[in-house]
Amino acid sequence: MGLLDTILGRSKPVPPDLDRLFGLPTAAITLEAGAGFTPTGVGSVCFASVEGGAFAGLQEDVRELLDADSRRGGGGRPVEFSQDAYGYTWLLARRPADDTASLVNDLHAVNTLLQDAGFGPQLLCSLMGFREAAGQRPLVLVYLYKRGTFYPFAPLPEGTGPAGKRDNLTELQVRALLAEDLPIEPDLGRWFPVWGAPGLG
Repeated sequence: MGLLDTILGRSKPVPPDLDRLFGLPTAAITLEAGAGFTPTGVGSVCFASVEGGAFAGLQEDVRELLDADSRRGGGGRPVEFSQDAYGYTWLLARRPADDTASLVNDLHAVNTLLQDAGFGPQLLCSLMGFREAAGQRPLVLVYLYKRGTFYPFAPLPEGTGPAGKRDNLTELQVRALLAEDLPIEPDLGRWFPVWGAPGLG
């Protein structure tokens, strides 16, 4: 089963509620206090690419929207686009690590722009990056656009375990910790490992 099948699932999707992204700043405070993970200031949006001038123009609109805010002194760096091995497009946004609210606003703006332009079906997920304050363990909170839910993904750092392994115990601890802050995806089978995703490192 591919990334698209896993994220979208086979059941009828929950109507998207992008405002759920605004729960991330509160979740970040809870995560730091309860598990020692702090925001990295990096977030990303993943969507299926669509050929055509309209979509290319929309990508440029997104870039201009976020880059303009950066030039106004918003503290971020110009947005970056990349494509993964599966052909999905990733948009990477950066903000100061202590400005989680602005990063969430960027992610929300990108998702809203894509949705309002009729590209909602191409949206897959959004990520916000964290790192353990006392070490190097990475963590991302993944928002599933089609499900309206979040889940944690915690890969094991290099040198601490077999390559391509995830820290299931930490993921379950984070699920319990954030249960009151975010709608957590109840189906563990949908906690897809986003290896190599921008914002994870």
